[in-house]
Amino acid sequence: MNIQAMMKQAQKLQNDMLKEKSQIDEKIFEGKSSFVTVKVKGTKEVVEIKIDAENLEKDDIEMLQDMILVAINDANHQVDEETEQKMGKYTKGMPGLF
Repeated sequence: MNIQAMMKQAQKLQNDMLKEKSQIDEKIFEGKSSFVTVKVKGTKEVVEIKIDAENLEKDDIEMLQDMILVAINDANHQVDEETEQKMGKYTKGMPGLF
């Protein structure tokens, strides 16, 4: 294989990686914890938080804070899993590149 062919292959691989990463960045992941739902973009930007207020009592503020934290972490974990699943074929087991 000559250098020019290798460069073309590397460029195609780079374009494929960027395309996959862009798709992940735009996807919305939904994390849930009891009566809290959080939506996060693949960039881990929180775009929406919903609270089912019917099930919330005034004394439950501390619990609500914990549930929001759990829901955000759940959504972020989904981002990490999909990123590893889709980008792992490019990084060959070298975590943390994306």
